[in-house]
Amino acid sequence: MHFLKFRGISTIKGMFFALFVSLCWWIQADDVLAHGYIESPASRSYTGSLMKDQLGYQQALDLYGSAIKCPQCVEGPKGFPQGGPADGEIASAGGGFGQIDRKMDLQTADRWSKQNISTGMHTFTWKYTAPHKTSKWHYYITKDGWNPNEPLKKSDLELMATVDHDGSAASNNLSHQIEIPKGKSGYHIILGVWDVADTSNAFYQVIDANISDQGTPDRTDTEAPTTPTGVKTTKTESGQISLQWTAAKDNVGIQAYEIYRDGKKVGSSSAPTFTDKGLKANTSYTYTIKAVDQAGNASQASEALTVSTQKETTARDVEAPTGLHTMKVTSDSVNLMWTAATGDIKAYSVYRDNQKIATTTDAQYTDTGLQADQTYTYYVKAVSTSGEQSANSNELSVKTVAKSENTPSAWQAGQVYVKGDQVLYQGNRYEALWWTKDVKPSTLEGWKILDDGAVLTWSKDSAYQGGSIVLHQGDRYRAKWWTRGDVPGQHAVWEKVE
Repeated sequence: MHFLKFRGISTIKGMFFALFVSLCWWIQADDVLAHGYIESPASRSYTGSLMKDQLGYQQALDLYGSAIKCPQCVEGPKGFPQGGPADGEIASAGGGFGQIDRKMDLQTADRWSKQNISTGMHTFTWKYTAPHKTSKWHYYITKDGWNPNEPLKKSDLELMATVDHDGSAASNNLSHQIEIPKGKSGYHIILGVWDVADTSNAFYQVIDANISDQGTPDRTDTEAPTTPTGVKTTKTESGQISLQWTAAKDNVGIQAYEIYRDGKKVGSSSAPTFTDKGLKANTSYTYTIKAVDQAGNASQASEALTVSTQKETTARDVEAPTGLHTMKVTSDSVNLMWTAATGDIKAYSVYRDNQKIATTTDAQYTDTGLQADQTYTYYVKAVSTSGEQSANSNELSVKTVAKSENTPSAWQAGQVYVKGDQVLYQGNRYEALWWTKDVKPSTLEGWKILDDGAVLTWSKDSAYQGGSIVLHQGDRYRAKWWTRGDVPGQHAVWEKVE
């Protein structure tokens, strides 16, 4: 849903301008794109950010890529493992919506620094820079016999645990007790996925772990945990019920909680919370909870709780969009994104300063042609197929980036440019090679890029001058001469840049 591309700037000439643009970009990355990462045990992206001091900035950048600047930006569509990042793109979340290059997807047995951990219960702690409302976290580990010298695939992973949440801020559930399965030994990858409740996205964090197996569970432990108490519902909807209870106690430690609906086990959770989904509307269900310790001893069932789902809303009800936020702000544009409304939705109306400015069928929109260093206020309405409009989404105020004296004007469709005219487009400076109109500078058709060392994502439809640097499948390539449509790594016109 995001259509942003990271444009790296590494310049020798025009150093002042490049420094200004890069500072603006990464200030935004910290303030706007920042969300969260696994701090302990340190994830691959967070480790990369720590390696800047140990290896030096450039070596860390070459190894880990742009994640060293924003370890909290590894974001992609949620729905893993059925959806989400594709095979071979899991570590970078498919490029983190353009904010993360693909270096982190490169996979060998000895490429990455390892975190030493042991089997058994382990604490995973997140660092949140924007603690979104949250539906759940889920943790995976590579299967025995996986190949560490091949790109990471979904089929390499097996589920370890799911931590359900009640839709409140992620900071309300900072650390999770997750059991590393007995029998795991040596190099394994652990994947933590944070599903956000107020957007359609999730954050993906891989941990390179060197696991020490502590052997089989202690079967001499025969003492069962105490019975969970205080079972209550925290939220009911037409199709789901969220539960919470007081944690049980055990002489060794709780491994998980088993959730029973109408006498049948329907799930488990490592935390004293659970959301039961896929239920019928306006229907009563009875729940009990059991605690299970690390030796497999189960407690008595909790007292039963009977709760009913809500009635279905009518087809004429139009839900308001939620989670309106921005993914990128420049001197002349604001990229907006929101959580799609449920129901029979035809389109969304976008409002700026209480004036309707656009209609879109996607749950995102980029507002362009804005003034630099100005504050704009946005909200969005959903429109049903019958023409009914929802209430307003949350309001979002955004200030565009201020221009420097050396910053060219932003490229505009419909404007005529002649040879020598300079423009700013998607964070990079371009100069017209001849008369041109309505040709985007990123195509490099009639345009040349002025920022030495700028890295563009390769496109088969773009023309590249000799010396242009592109990013393709996680590697950088430099064009030897003019080219279009020739795939980097497959044609002699491209030379790999180490």
